Amino acid sequence: MVHSKREVVLVEDDTGMRRAVTRMLTTAGYEVRSFASAEALLDELAGEALWRASSCMVCDVRLPGVSGFELHRRVAERGPLPPWIFITAFDNPAVRDQAQRAMATYLAKPFEGRALLALIARAVE
Repeated sequence: MVHSKREVVLVEDDTGMRRAVTRMLTTAGYEVRSFASAEALLDELAGEALWRASSCMVCDVRLPGVSGFELHRRVAERGPLPPWIFITAFDNPAVRDQAQRAMATYLAKPFEGRALLALIARAVE
């Protein structure tokens, strides 16, 4: 699925947020594959691990159905994980700790676009 160092996979259930992040990343020169749910991404993967280490995943923590943390676990079962950035509007120590245990970066909403861009730039280098 991910074929480029400049490709970011985005899983965000909020349509407005998904569109805004996609637009920002596209303007910054990234290719973006966006999904409204973890299930939509898992369906596209169809059991395969298709990421390369140079790609990046941006994933909301609270998704309907399969959560961002559960998606992380399921993707990890399929092979190497890309750099992973969790985003959430529900900032609390337990969520931050869980992101840290997943070896992922964490960003609380609302965030400045440049903060996300900086995290992605570091992840894909």
